[in-house]
Amino acid sequence: MKNFLLLFIFLNSMNTFSQIERVEPPNWWVGLQESELQIMVYGDNIGKATPELDYNGVEIENFTPADNLNYLFIDLNISENANPGSFALKFKMPDGKEYSYQYELKAREKKGEEFIGFDNTDAIYLITPDRFVNGDPSNDIDESLNEKTINRDDDYARHGGDIKGIIDHLDYIEDMGFTAIWSSPLLINDMKSASYHGYAMTDFYKVDPRFGSLEEYKELAEKAKERGIKIVMDQVANHIGIEHWWMKDLPFDDWINFQERYENEEEVIYSSHRRTTNQDIYASEADKKQMNDGWFVDSMPDLNQKNPFLAKYLIQNSIWWVETLGLGGIRQDTYPYPDKDFMSDWAGRIMKEYPNFNIVGEEWSNNPLLIRYWQDGVDNGYDSNLKSTMDFAMQTNVVQGLNEDENWDTGLIKIYDGLANDFAYASPEDIMIFPDNHDMSRIYTQLKEDIPNTKMALSYMSVLPRILQIYYGTEILMNDSAKPGDHGLIRTDFPGGWTGSKKNAFTGAGLTAAEKDMQSFVKNLLNFRKNSTAIHSGRTTHFAPQDGIYVISRIAGDETVVLILNKNKKMVSLDLNRFKELGLDGSTLRNVITGEKIQWDGMIELSSRGPYLFTSKLD
Repeated sequence: MKNFLLLFIFLNSMNTFSQIERVEPPNWWVGLQESELQIMVYGDNIGKATPELDYNGVEIENFTPADNLNYLFIDLNISENANPGSFALKFKMPDGKEYSYQYELKAREKKGEEFIGFDNTDAIYLITPDRFVNGDPSNDIDESLNEKTINRDDDYARHGGDIKGIIDHLDYIEDMGFTAIWSSPLLINDMKSASYHGYAMTDFYKVDPRFGSLEEYKELAEKAKERGIKIVMDQVANHIGIEHWWMKDLPFDDWINFQERYENEEEVIYSSHRRTTNQDIYASEADKKQMNDGWFVDSMPDLNQKNPFLAKYLIQNSIWWVETLGLGGIRQDTYPYPDKDFMSDWAGRIMKEYPNFNIVGEEWSNNPLLIRYWQDGVDNGYDSNLKSTMDFAMQTNVVQGLNEDENWDTGLIKIYDGLANDFAYASPEDIMIFPDNHDMSRIYTQLKEDIPNTKMALSYMSVLPRILQIYYGTEILMNDSAKPGDHGLIRTDFPGGWTGSKKNAFTGAGLTAAEKDMQSFVKNLLNFRKNSTAIHSGRTTHFAPQDGIYVISRIAGDETVVLILNKNKKMVSLDLNRFKELGLDGSTLRNVITGEKIQWDGMIELSSRGPYLFTSKLD
């Protein structure tokens, strides 16, 4: 009888524990700047419970049941006297039942100011992980998830790349001269199709098992750190995937935008994508609402960051990942689409906690005024707290300037005029430039598969007062020329990342002479950039293009870097008298790519179309 009673008590306790299905964040830390923590608890009718705890330095300040009583939000105050450890969160139900959950407070591995974010000294390698390297074929398929197959012949199916593949090739990334990795999202996308890209998250605290585990994500961060490589996490505050666990049991009546229409199975209202409504002083409220509240697509519900519980959830989630992985930055997707007051609070909370950190926001606009609007430090009536934005405007100028014939208002002058807009930015060096990314045609395709132009684009972006980002495969002329702009083709498999690959970019096997040459060019360029004080912090001077030639320099201390972009197809002689203010007359300069030395005196011969990158550092 006694044994039966013990078994009954044990089974009953197990059943009652299952009442609590989720607690998020799953843990927290002592010693953060803000003492407040809001915990989301999910379980059957848990919103009816009264929570209690007994732990020195931790108190329950408030608790709020959601509109849906399967959710309870608990506000804790974690004082500076609290020590790391675990405590029991107890939940007393009206019927007298009591449930308990052990919650852990961890010690921080380093202080907030010790989290160093990416900056303009970095060259960031952007990776679509499903298409980079399949390091662990055993995780390719997870039968518990909606999309159960891989098919490398389908550009929109999963191909099997994973975290292990990135870890296994950190040496390659380091040798190429990259100092940071931005991977598109690695969190779970349990969608029925096209789950490979990562931007339709279905759980903000779970790594997609087809990419690996949380422990492997931590291993990637740690091993990258050992090589001096920062990890930049791609996050999405604007939307989720339709298969997110919330969508089966939403917490509040306003958790997602146009929720009533969704619940009544009415047609989705889509975003207008008129992003200027964020800045437009004449914009109608109707236009603002459709832009910010509208959904991207049917499969991506738009989150309502005006709900204070969701807002706090998203902010805490970002902090949780910074602490868990020791991040070196965040890239925030679709930055102008969420509520902009929330985005200010989100970025402000992170930067308060980590003052030397960095966040880059995606504003896809060719208008420098719109890019400028989102950068912190600009006096425009909006305090963004966002240090870095993405320079789509300059990227477009570079492509147009190289593709166009040389005339008064076309060609290289487009690039020159684009850089002249830097007066508008609070800190141009904190803006991110890139030749291409996962959402646009490869730079080699954009430049009509012209190798000299591609080299000019890469070298020019490398010397700008900017943060540099390069997409995986750009270094070997990967392209989408067969179907320009097709996302699946843009995000094609990296050669050598799969067993049996005919070409291997890691070893050079099977690469064409042109691909090997470009890879060597990028490697020399980035490794020089990594150690160039002039590029990192030097004064920038450029000269208006003349006769198909554009000259830009960076100068710091005893180092001068000069880049000449030459669009002439025949050999030309460049008169150096125009550039006397650079103070180089009579100097010996080294060609960064070829190693050849020249005398900067009178004239120099430019024998072929393309970039000429010189440095006064001879070794």
